Amino acid sequence: MKRDTVRPVSYAIVATLAAVAIWFTPALEKKQVFAMDPVVVSRPGLEPADFLFQPLVVEASNTELVDTLAIAGVIHSSLYNALNESGVGVLPPSARHQLAWSLADIFEYKVDMSRDLHQGDKFHLLVERLQKPNGAIIVNKILGARLALSNAHNALEAIHFDTPGSSTGQFYDASGMSLRAAFLRAPLTFRRISSVFGARKHPIFGEWRNHTGTDYAAAEGTPVRAIGDGVVIFAGRKGGYGNMIDIRHRNGMVSRYGHMRNFATGMRPGSRVTMGTTIGYVGMTGWATGPHLHFEIRVDGVAHDPRLALQSRGGEPIPAGERPLFEKMRNQTLASLNQAHLANFSE
Repeated sequence: MKRDTVRPVSYAIVATLAAVAIWFTPALEKKQVFAMDPVVVSRPGLEPADFLFQPLVVEASNTELVDTLAIAGVIHSSLYNALNESGVGVLPPSARHQLAWSLADIFEYKVDMSRDLHQGDKFHLLVERLQKPNGAIIVNKILGARLALSNAHNALEAIHFDTPGSSTGQFYDASGMSLRAAFLRAPLTFRRISSVFGARKHPIFGEWRNHTGTDYAAAEGTPVRAIGDGVVIFAGRKGGYGNMIDIRHRNGMVSRYGHMRNFATGMRPGSRVTMGTTIGYVGMTGWATGPHLHFEIRVDGVAHDPRLALQSRGGEPIPAGERPLFEKMRNQTLASLNQAHLANFSE
């Protein structure tokens, strides 16, 4: 009786494990199949069961297929929609979606994708397409990109180049300057800009005053990031700014963050921060009518329009020893982008 009641349980366990294995096994390209001797299912202390597996060993291909693909298009409504349409037939939807985000990241420090793009702007991409052994297709890397804005005299270009010590490579413009600027364009993820630099009617005092920074409306508690590498020179409460932090950067420029709810751990004068480090959290301390971040850029103690001040700060040049190889890669990439341009917009 004991044997009869236990054995069905063993069958159920084996069947369940087999079902789970089949469910989580990715689909692979089958190449050869070899039959093996039956396997007897048994458990310690029991006689061999009369339940047999007929297993198969499948030798799957582990080869990844890589090719180069040129994609070009015209923006009518949004960059995502344009890339989604241009990539039909050559990239799956998930890859097209990721490609739009990747292109936005490349030009993050040069173009505000939410405000600077207009109908009729054009893009050209040279990408490395990879097909995995299970058949999935992804964009392995972007080799080059060109973004032609209708309100700009020259197109923006990006060339992917691997420099010593970099595991993923960086993007450079045609002159060899890094597209990764020394500073972030904005110190947080925000809902909207509630007040810009310049004269405005003060929301509390009701009189016209010069607004010395940019106000970013955001939910209370939103992380505030240092816009660049630097040293904290002030962290505390300061009049109408409420909880405020000043960071001095290598070029002598100072970035200021006000009205914060609280500071991140370790933020004190003398603390070193890197670009993107969380320094505090959005609040409404000081003279504030709602949660937002007051952000300033100061040079020699004088406030400057943050958007203009940060836009003019370029990245680092490519190392001199790598320039000959970079120029060779640049010429090849730009030539391929030009061919894509002629093929797609010859009309």
